[in-house]
Amino acid sequence: MDLDIQVSKLKLMKANHTSQKYRLEDNITKHYPQQITILKERISGMQTDIQTAKENLPADKEQFTMKVGDKLYTDKKEAGTALVEMCKEIKSVNAPAMIGEYAGFKMSVSFDSFNHKFVMNVKGQLSHNLEIGSDPLGNIARINHALESMPKELAEAKTKLNNVEHQLETAKVEVQKPFAQEEELAEKLDRLSALNALLNMDEKGDDGTGMDDDTPEQGTERTGTFGQDVNQSARQNGLKSERVADKPVQRVSLKERLAEMKIKATGNSMEKSGNRDKRKEEFL
Repeated sequence: MDLDIQVSKLKLMKANHTSQKYRLEDNITKHYPQQITILKERISGMQTDIQTAKENLPADKEQFTMKVGDKLYTDKKEAGTALVEMCKEIKSVNAPAMIGEYAGFKMSVSFDSFNHKFVMNVKGQLSHNLEIGSDPLGNIARINHALESMPKELAEAKTKLNNVEHQLETAKVEVQKPFAQEEELAEKLDRLSALNALLNMDEKGDDGTGMDDDTPEQGTERTGTFGQDVNQSARQNGLKSERVADKPVQRVSLKERLAEMKIKATGNSMEKSGNRDKRKEEFL
């Protein structure tokens, strides 16, 4: 496997480890504590409701007392029928209406418009929901079942609390663990960096060699041409210097120069006068 592929794979593994660490930190500081608080409150409420049911439900299941509306019923069928009639009178949607009491718990009913059914809430410290049907005795049986199943729900809540607390402790340990392949990743990153540096040096070396091969030739040609021009110019200047050196140097005095200038001026005047006389004769 190529080195760069190995490095990419290790980087991905480290990113997953970091992401997992962030999730653990969120669970430790937020989610697990919230779940533990909710479960403890549920357990406490469940224990209270179990005690309430134990104190108010008769040991003899044939004995029965339920208040529906303002009337107290001792017959299960009559009480169940009264519950169905009370539900028919409920006109509000998704709003609970108090309909009675049973075994120390308050009973309210609401209509679930989405599922098109009546839902009863048997409330003590906690709320225990159940569906109300058209069978009077069936409704009473559902209420008793909701109260009798509380010990089982309490045991489930305690088990769940233990699991969440264990998850919290495990998360506290796991979040401290570093990335297992950290040293391997660092070592391969160093190797990859060194390899890339060597490759870059080789590329620059190839480019520099090509430039060195061309530059001296051009420089030599230019130097040779320039040297020839300089030598030729020097030879020409030397010839001129030799010619000038062969001629004798003559010194002229200021008086002689003035006399020469006077002669030139007189000659020019006479020439101009002759030209005027000639043009005059031609005109006449």
